[in-house]
Amino acid sequence: MATVTQAPPLTPGPVEKPPRKRGRLTPYWLLLPGILWLVVFFALPMVYQASTSVQTGSLEDGYQVTWHFATYWNALADYWPQFLRSVLYAGSATVLCLVLGYPLAYLIAFRAGRWRNVVLILVIAPFFTSFLIRTLAWKTILADGGPVVGTLNSLHLLDVTSWLGMTSGDRVLATPLAVVCGLTYNFLPFMILPLYTSLERIDGRLHEAAGDLYAKPFTTFRRVTFPLSMPGVVSGTLLTFIPASGDYVNADLLGSTDTRMVGNVIQTQFLRILDYPTAAALSFILMAAILIMVTLYIRKSGTEDLV
Repeated sequence: MATVTQAPPLTPGPVEKPPRKRGRLTPYWLLLPGILWLVVFFALPMVYQASTSVQTGSLEDGYQVTWHFATYWNALADYWPQFLRSVLYAGSATVLCLVLGYPLAYLIAFRAGRWRNVVLILVIAPFFTSFLIRTLAWKTILADGGPVVGTLNSLHLLDVTSWLGMTSGDRVLATPLAVVCGLTYNFLPFMILPLYTSLERIDGRLHEAAGDLYAKPFTTFRRVTFPLSMPGVVSGTLLTFIPASGDYVNADLLGSTDTRMVGNVIQTQFLRILDYPTAAALSFILMAAILIMVTLYIRKSGTEDLV
């Protein structure tokens, strides 16, 4: 008979921990400078302005936090025309930028060829000069007796714009039309560049497939090109509308007291009247209004893939 030798019982050895992956914290260390920047230059000023908006007092006696929320209601009740005017001017400039910028972005993306880089440089060329100089240039362009006013007069277009309330008689400067023109010119590159980026991503074979299915050019644009460029449309309109609604330079240099926007009121409250609580309340009301409109717009547009 064969004898069976029993193997010694196995004793569990020490459990070895998996080696710790080096560099696991590296992304967080890389994010730390940006987070600190946002905290110091964005979050802390926001908290300070929030506390300023609920203060009472004067510059001579000092301000104290008394949780005076009535400042918000008083600011909105006193300056609601400027808020409405800011939305109308910014919305008009955004629509004009989209109408002017989309064909140019389409041309750069699909038709520019070897001239693409040259046209892109021309689009961003206004950034080579300061915002103030560009706006002052429009003050000369739209001056009384200039070529623009003379051309509009000869075409009898000033009669139409005067009837719409955009101009005053034979003047373009110091009117709503001048402010909208300044906003459109200054923020047009912010519309063109996202549109170009979105259009450039479209696969050209999709256009060929639409042509193979006997789709006409307009049908191809309506069913293929424009829907695929919606991220650029949304991004461009946001990058145009948001800064335009808070702008005060164009209304100050190209407009008049009747074309003051909420940005002009905030500037005056901060720098001239020195009513800091009202200025801070106006800033937060503007920020909240823009945030609500942007949220509704993004949901309505049906796209979250922004470029």
